[in-house]
Amino acid sequence: MLTKLTEHNRITLPLSVTEALGPVEYFEITVEGGQVILTPIKVQRSDAVREKLAELNITEQDVADAVTWAREGSSPQS
Repeated sequence: MLTKLTEHNRITLPLSVTEALGPVEYFEITVEGGQVILTPIKVQRSDAVREKLAELNITEQDVADAVTWAREGSSPQS
C-alpha cells in the first residue's frame, strides 16, 4: 500500500489498515532500520493506573508527598 506524507507532516492510513486494527486512537512510533513502525496503544483508564500503583506499592500518601514536593520545587523564589 502507498500513502503520502503531506507538507504538514501528516499521513493517512488506508481504510483496510484501520479496519484491520479496529478502534485505535494513539500509536507508539519507532524507527528501526529506516522503517517507521506504528504500534497501536490503548490509553489506560484511572483504574489501570491505580492497579499499577498498587503493584508498585505506591500509596496515596506517596503521591500527595510527591505533588507537594513538585509544587515546592516549582514555586518562584522570594
